[in-house]
Amino acid sequence: MITENLKGVKRTILLFALVTVVLKCAQAGNPDRAGEAGASELLINPWARSGGLFGMNSSRVMGLEAERVNIAGLAFMHNKTEAVFTRSHWLQGTDIFINAAGVGQKFGKDKENAMSFTFMSMNFGEIERTTTTNPEGGLGTFEPQFFNMGLGFARTFSKRIYAGMAVRIISERIDDLKAFGFCIDLGIQYVTGKLDNARFGVSLRNIGTPMKFSGDGLVFRGAAPGGDYQQSQSQRTEKFELPSQLNIGASYDIYVDNLKNDKEKKHDHRLSVIFNYASNSFGKDNVGGGLEYSWKEIFMLRGGYRWEKGINDDVERTSAHRGISAGFSAQVPLKKDKENSPSIGIDYAYLVSSPFRGTHQYGVRFIL
Repeated sequence: MITENLKGVKRTILLFALVTVVLKCAQAGNPDRAGEAGASELLINPWARSGGLFGMNSSRVMGLEAERVNIAGLAFMHNKTEAVFTRSHWLQGTDIFINAAGVGQKFGKDKENAMSFTFMSMNFGEIERTTTTNPEGGLGTFEPQFFNMGLGFARTFSKRIYAGMAVRIISERIDDLKAFGFCIDLGIQYVTGKLDNARFGVSLRNIGTPMKFSGDGLVFRGAAPGGDYQQSQSQRTEKFELPSQLNIGASYDIYVDNLKNDKEKKHDHRLSVIFNYASNSFGKDNVGGGLEYSWKEIFMLRGGYRWEKGINDDVERTSAHRGISAGFSAQVPLKKDKENSPSIGIDYAYLVSSPFRGTHQYGVRFIL
């Protein structure tokens, strides 16, 4: 018993040490640096289930979607295999679509390890090509391509501590210009409480190398210095940083019915209260929370509000989204009365915006 308590103390110290380190890493950020970073699509959560909470469930996110919020949650995959596909109509009226898909797999003697592979792509549609001499277009169209894919790993260290890491490759291409980079995400979740109903999470996202655009689009024909002829010349571009972000979250599950099985802690009704703080190195920090109601983990309703300075001021706000989100999920078991039955589910989320007509996210998941 004494040995077990000492192990618990050591793990708690390790947790708070990690929180201290990531807090130090996040102190460099402030709103005055907004616009200095690139690859801002890394801050977009393309998954519909966590989208219903505006991605603020860093303490309670579970399964494949954790790779975009807190990679430690990947260790909470319910079954051996999980596959998810989501399509987002981003800021309806802009014709921007986001596709995201991934697969996760548990492995190890006690299924204590989990790995995931995910990708996300943004489709901006066809954009009219213009030049300084042809500002009205008529020169054809081009399609920007933003794409990133990631490989994640999470491990169950004990019944209390879960941690993970993800590596992500980033690609941006605009006509004949392109940029590549990579980043890593780190995360930890801590579970406590008599019914394992209190959770804490910390994640540090998008820590990586600067990116830089290059390509034939930077080459032009110009007069040669000291000569009366023209030659090809290349313009230089400046490097840009990635939008690193720190999330600190907490959640508490309230069970409104009695335990059906005290050993397995099964409940029909669950109400989760969720809180999250996000520190952005190149933008405004935000804070918020939400609620999620679950009936037998088959049907779920959720909603949240994320606040940042000036969000309700049409002059000062810097985001099209107004901070309000809502969504639902339905996860139907394919085999009746079987523990860890394979299941199929659908997810939907709506994020309020102004201007435009909000963001709609639709997802389907398979748990095998």
